[in-house]
Amino acid sequence: MSDINQQNKDSRGVSRRRFIAGTSSILGAVSLAGRAVAAPAQVATAASSIPSGAHVPVLVIGTGYGGSVAALRLAQAGVDVQMVEMGMAWDTPGSDGKIFANTTSPDYRSYWLRTRTKQPLSNFLGFPIDKDVPRYTGILDAEEMGQIIVYQGRGVGGGSLVNGGMAVTPKRENFGAILPSVNADEMYATYYPRANTNLGVGLVDPAWFDTTDCYQYARVGRKQAQRSGFPFVFVPDVYDWDYMKQEAAGTATKSALAGEILYGNNYGKKSLQKTYLAQAAATGRVTISPLHKVTSVSPAAGGGYTVLIDQLNTNGDATASKTVTADRVFFAAGSVGTSKLLVKLKATGALPGLNGEIGQGWGDNGNVMCGRANHLWDPTGALQASIPCGGIDNWTAGGAFAEVAPLPTGIETFASFYLSITKNPNRARFSWNASTGTVDLNWQTAWKQPAIDMAKSIFDKINAKEGTIYRTDLFGVYKIWGDHLTYHPLGGAVLNKATDNYGRLQGYSGLYVIDGALIPGNTSVNPFVTITALAERNIEKIIAVDL
Repeated sequence: MSDINQQNKDSRGVSRRRFIAGTSSILGAVSLAGRAVAAPAQVATAASSIPSGAHVPVLVIGTGYGGSVAALRLAQAGVDVQMVEMGMAWDTPGSDGKIFANTTSPDYRSYWLRTRTKQPLSNFLGFPIDKDVPRYTGILDAEEMGQIIVYQGRGVGGGSLVNGGMAVTPKRENFGAILPSVNADEMYATYYPRANTNLGVGLVDPAWFDTTDCYQYARVGRKQAQRSGFPFVFVPDVYDWDYMKQEAAGTATKSALAGEILYGNNYGKKSLQKTYLAQAAATGRVTISPLHKVTSVSPAAGGGYTVLIDQLNTNGDATASKTVTADRVFFAAGSVGTSKLLVKLKATGALPGLNGEIGQGWGDNGNVMCGRANHLWDPTGALQASIPCGGIDNWTAGGAFAEVAPLPTGIETFASFYLSITKNPNRARFSWNASTGTVDLNWQTAWKQPAIDMAKSIFDKINAKEGTIYRTDLFGVYKIWGDHLTYHPLGGAVLNKATDNYGRLQGYSGLYVIDGALIPGNTSVNPFVTITALAERNIEKIIAVDL
């Protein structure tokens, strides 16, 4: 531990306590990659408050990747679409003039209905770093479900608001294990390219990467990976790389170089408001009702579905209850949101015909985190871009892909930090708890052990080669592995099981799942490109056949 303490002293003489105070909040920012824009650049769809008694052709529950794809394509096909979003619109600047709170200073905007932050990194040098915040319908939900914390975006744009934008298409040879009932030729020829184009995916300029100060940490990660015989790969992202170059040159307001990621990015990231939702707004056929939570969906007497919706205030209280009729309903509330709602609807008799696969096949994408303490001759840089752009690929040999993640503290830490995605086979299920009126998840912390073992296939070897050690001060006292969380929830309404092969819910015509709940627990990489591409595939078939 003495080496760790020594290497975390700033060369300018910052004391340990001052260092902790200055960096405690930003340490949570390192990994929501895959959990936007200041007011002048913000692109929003037409916001509304859907009236009780309304009858709509299509209701989309949620505004994340799958829901945004469905809304756009349906609107382009001439269908009017109403979207309801539990979170806020995020289109109004706060008192600091920015839409989103800076990661260094979490405030009322930062967390979904919590009174204390729940940052991914809970400790630093043995000190806890979470702080009290006012209860508010903030942007990041740290939802505690039994033995795991699931981080999710809350607001128009869903997870795109809070992730690091890592837009990764799985290797073709891995696809059969991800979605075995889906034609891989079609996905790689049509739907992955379509998703990448519409999401605005790009790759860091390798020559700029090699010279810029803000990616020194990633270059250290590359060097050490390659020295241990692991491939290092550049990872595409939806960040505006030209804007980041301007940040580095001092000609644009800093965003990624100001550590913005965990509670939204105010400038450079192309979240869904700038891409799919902006295109949807341009059709004139899509409206969104923020702060609206669906509580029930059931068949309507005259056809279609009766949807019960609570309108929320920023304290999370229901201020109005609405009844809406929809001809078709798309469940796009995210893996957890969609799964919990469907499990509740089946158990309480609103949709009793849903089959026994509802709630099954949930996984954490094998997420596990760790940090390593480098030697003093391997500084990782005081300035670190919060947008990751590289990873270590040991999927074939060891079942792990590790994102080389930032620790954007603003001073030198001599630390390398990683989010690993692993081939963890464990799957959980959601179930209805009648005594509490809630949905439970049976995930167990012990089920993370395969993920740890797979990640160790990379980092034990790097530590042995470099003569370095794991950090033990990031996730608690003397705790190496961040095995308590996931950023990539997947499954719960699995394709071709709970639904048919295009997301139509078994037992009910006109009900669809079109989000990450369709994917059984793992994508081998950050999942949002796969969620988007699958939604493109499914909605194309649904429009052609069902409308």
